[in-house]
Amino acid sequence: MLRPELPPLPALTRAEADLVDGYLRVVDLVGRINPSRGDLTYSSLRAAQALVAQAIAVKDALALMHERGEDALHAATLARALRVLDGERRALRVTIPADPAP
Repeated sequence: MLRPELPPLPALTRAEADLVDGYLRVVDLVGRINPSRGDLTYSSLRAAQALVAQAIAVKDALALMHERGEDALHAATLARALRVLDGERRALRVTIPADPAP
């Protein structure tokens, strides 16, 4: 079965790419921690432990951008990159699921 071709990623600086990648890893981890979606405390604990390192990676990417004089986040470009990398679906695990119909 052929998969649809994804649009290309927009051009990003290395720090912007690190920011996007780190942000998505944080989203994935928070989704695994989400008590409304999980079922095992151990997997949530492991995700919470990993979250610390990923938060540092995001901070480091932002600090590097700031040090290089990148004062603005190009939100539209970064959002496009997040969409290409399936960020919308990944972020859904962070939300609280709707109540099942009675």
